[in-house]
Amino acid sequence: MTGYAELDPGLVLEALDAVGLRGDGRLLQLNSYENRVFQVFLEDGDVVVAKFYRPGRWTDAQILEEHAFALELAEAEVPVIAPRRLQAVADAPLAVQLAGDPPTLATLGAGEQPHRFGVSPRSTGRAPELEDPLVMEWLGRFLGRLHAVGAQARFAHRRTLDVATFGTAARQRLLDGRFVPEPQDVLWADASARALALAQAAFDGLPQARQLRLHGDCHPGNILWRDEGPHVVDLDDACNGPAVQDLWMLLSGDRPTMSMQLEWLLEGYEQFMPFDRRELTLIEPLRTLRMIHHSAWIAERWSDPAFPAAFPWFGTAAYWQQQTQQLREQIEAMEG
Repeated sequence: MTGYAELDPGLVLEALDAVGLRGDGRLLQLNSYENRVFQVFLEDGDVVVAKFYRPGRWTDAQILEEHAFALELAEAEVPVIAPRRLQAVADAPLAVQLAGDPPTLATLGAGEQPHRFGVSPRSTGRAPELEDPLVMEWLGRFLGRLHAVGAQARFAHRRTLDVATFGTAARQRLLDGRFVPEPQDVLWADASARALALAQAAFDGLPQARQLRLHGDCHPGNILWRDEGPHVVDLDDACNGPAVQDLWMLLSGDRPTMSMQLEWLLEGYEQFMPFDRRELTLIEPLRTLRMIHHSAWIAERWSDPAFPAAFPWFGTAAYWQQQTQQLREQIEAMEG
């Protein structure tokens, strides 16, 4: 069970009523596989975004660390969309419990899978033009500022980006759940084991690599661009890890093109944060971890009706043949 079946528009509006945000009846469900996210129009003319977290994914402590990091970044004038302070309404039809300092997380209901949600201002923007050197340099400055704040502490409750968590454990969940069909299971198991061994060797080769608080999922779709520059709207995957994790997903194209893009990024980044270029050896290992982790992410949510509809090819022989081939290419890249 996904825990979302009863989360209809009426319940969403009542939940916001319970924290003093009275809707005018209009709401729009936004695209999000992981959580359920709604744009809600309020009676006072404001528009907010309410994010209902996937039950069981994060603990309250992990969500509150996400919120606290966003507030810390906003206080440092790093352009992120921080959660709003919430206030319980005593006579509301539904009761909620609030957590955080200030309160930013509301819990609706009890039992094993209560609905937990946060609210943020609505934000709009467009995709960044990654082929523009000035845009890439600006993104570098933005990430340098984000990392300068992220380096001031470590997450105590959120995950750390390492091979064990994002690779080995994810691989084992796929094998234990028999998500890989025969005969691809043997081929994929072999390729993934070899790829993860190389990834671990790369991480072991940088024992002093700095760990800091990251955005964690900094691909172009998670960055909105406005006239005043980039900003991020979601820190749902924030984690501890090496700085290069927030850089490599902004690179695309052939190797010379990516090298040029990286230099544009670092030109801006290093205005605010030093960058250890030895971390560049982690790009292909990190790509490998993302591939395996993404497959496990889909598998773990297969009971959510949204996932078979969005990923109908998952579980087919063709999908796992492709994954096996991509892992073999990763092995070549890491050995080269």
